[in-house]
Amino acid sequence: MADPSLVYPRPHDNTIVYLKNVIAGPNIEVGDYTIYNDFADDPRNFEKNCVLYHYPVNGDKLIIGRFCSIACGARFLFTSGNHALSSLSNYSFPVFFDEWGLQGKDITQAWDNKGDIVIGNDVWIGYEAVIMSGVHIGDGAVIGTRAVVTKDVPPYTIVGGVPARPIRRRFDEETVEKLLKLRWWERDEAWIREKLPHIRAGEVDKL
Repeated sequence: MADPSLVYPRPHDNTIVYLKNVIAGPNIEVGDYTIYNDFADDPRNFEKNCVLYHYPVNGDKLIIGRFCSIACGARFLFTSGNHALSSLSNYSFPVFFDEWGLQGKDITQAWDNKGDIVIGNDVWIGYEAVIMSGVHIGDGAVIGTRAVVTKDVPPYTIVGGVPARPIRRRFDEETVEKLLKLRWWERDEAWIREKLPHIRAGEVDKL
């Protein structure tokens, strides 16, 4: 039986975790079976090492779906890492409100608020990829190694590069439509286990 409540889904392997079970922050939501691999550090430190500039004052969220695969060194850069481009200066004066006689309640004016990062289901995020604030990644997408994703990624699209650009769709349009309608990742374990040979073989018509 698959057990989504485990921290380490593979016996004797402490480099991979079910991410949902190591998250503490209230503004991070992760679906069942999503994995994070880290061979350089303890993968339980995902929140500290990979979710950057994610300050509670903004209320923005990191939302990750089910059955995603996140490789070592992936980074999610949030709004507080931005600077207010409407300002004549790149310096974040509102952050240092005490020194400059500003109002502490206006601290969020130091950056442009881009919003939540939303990762769909069955998404593969490659080694050291960077996902910027406000980006939405569709179901089944692939983010290439060291890509910097600044714009939304459509479902079942492979992107790569700096900034990331579409390389190709994973499947033809008809197959993508069927998969998005089927939403296999929401099915129960028994259904997935039964259909797994067809999922792995790419046989969408047998699902």
